[in-house]
Amino acid sequence: MRRISRKKRSTLANRAIAASAALILGGGGLVAVNVYASAGEGPSGSSPPTRTQNAGSQLSTIDCPEAVNGLPEVPDEARGEVDRELAAMDTQITDAYQQFADRKEQIARDPGLAENAVLGPLRSKRTASLDRIGIAIGRVGERPAGLESLAGCSLRADDSRGGNGGGRGDGNGGRGNGGPGDGGQDDGQGQDQGQNQGQDGGQGQDPGGQDPGQGQDPGQGQDPGQDQGQGGNGPVAADFVDIQSVQPGVDRPRQRRGASRGTFTTDCGRNENGKFNPDNVIVAPGVSNGAHHMHDYIGNQANDAFASDDDLANGATTCRNQGDRSTYYWPVLRLQNGQDEDDVNADGGGRDQNVGEIQTPSQVTLKFVGSPVGRVTAMPRFLRIITGDAKAFTNGDANANASWSCTGFEDRQLTDKYPICPEGSQVVRTFAFQNCWDGQNTDSANHRTHVAFAQDDGRCPNGFRAVPQLVQRIVYDVPPGPGFAVDSFPEQLHKPITDHGDFINVFDDRLMKKMVRCINDGRRCR
Repeated sequence: MRRISRKKRSTLANRAIAASAALILGGGGLVAVNVYASAGEGPSGSSPPTRTQNAGSQLSTIDCPEAVNGLPEVPDEARGEVDRELAAMDTQITDAYQQFADRKEQIARDPGLAENAVLGPLRSKRTASLDRIGIAIGRVGERPAGLESLAGCSLRADDSRGGNGGGRGDGNGGRGNGGPGDGGQDDGQGQDQGQNQGQDGGQGQDPGGQDPGQGQDPGQGQDPGQDQGQGGNGPVAADFVDIQSVQPGVDRPRQRRGASRGTFTTDCGRNENGKFNPDNVIVAPGVSNGAHHMHDYIGNQANDAFASDDDLANGATTCRNQGDRSTYYWPVLRLQNGQDEDDVNADGGGRDQNVGEIQTPSQVTLKFVGSPVGRVTAMPRFLRIITGDAKAFTNGDANANASWSCTGFEDRQLTDKYPICPEGSQVVRTFAFQNCWDGQNTDSANHRTHVAFAQDDGRCPNGFRAVPQLVQRIVYDVPPGPGFAVDSFPEQLHKPITDHGDFINVFDDRLMKKMVRCINDGRRCR
């Protein structure tokens, strides 16, 4: 896709979204005056509702089982066909969500319409796709049983809940364990970036728990329950929290004797040249618009849905060291300021409910760090890693790994809220990638099981070995206050917990060996 234009921000987006919430900090703490009906997170890991509940304004999205998680190991011979069917199922949900959004008022009056016009047809399409997946696997192995149980979808209730706005604190402590002092950019802030961002790093009050449904009219004449963020598609005021109300709480794994304390930093720019597309060659190879949202790309410039390993090996790179032809990509961040980009009528953009002015990061840091308990080994070339879950709003947070903060406050991390940064502070997204590899595979059927996070004690799970951990820090200079969001699948409502990053290792052997030596020897290299 050609470069998307950016319009001047001379009005600082006119503070367009600042009207969506008035945040008052007083003796009683954080108070949120929310002019939109809340569309907060549903219960983490909960099962989809089994019936349509109040099928009007309280329903916000379509919730379907993640089919890939219900599959057995997919034989390599069937992988291409299965991936294409899984991508088709994503498109089916996207189309059904659009039908639901277009008929929301009718469904409110006639709840049976949801089943007849949206869920029933979607179930039929998913059943057919699952049958084709079963046939593809059955040609080269044993056909999996019970796939039809993955066909059903439901309308997800807008069950806003007050949360702590912070990390999970659930024993997944390997997330973000980038090694003391080496997690992110040393920017003079004195902060240790990227350290264990998956920990319980944000206990601040949640504006979503402040009874936001007061029905205030922002003066636009819209129904606040129906016009949330991007034309009813989010985000909403309850998705934001003042970073200053969040308690510090970033834990760091304890260094042991023999820890690999070095770092290796690669400079690949900020996507100044504007390479975007809505593909995902890891999850949906060979499928245009497989992501249904736009990605920023830095590093390898050959990356699109059809890129082979050979294409990546021979692709140009934006990395300063030409030995790094890796590809690094993530969903773009947009201002919700009413300004359209060139993709307003394109796949991945407006057609998939992603609108607003795309922001180029002010800073991107790509740092590889070691293990707190021992030495690291080289990554295999073309290793694919996805961190986070693009569908965490409906899937639950088992694989979520979003980490949001503000410069000067990076000891305070958020997982399910966007930060409201004070004047002079910038928004920070941090991705700490999995740092353990199974020693055999560069990918897996669900794109997850070949890599893992270290355990709470810093050691890799049995059968896995430590590899350099990519800690990716992306900084944005956006107007203070709510008014931005990452691109997402339409039914994920631009929730911050859906943030994710993708990486394919295309370091040449010489540079990878240098990286491993630097990390294991405790040096800082570039």
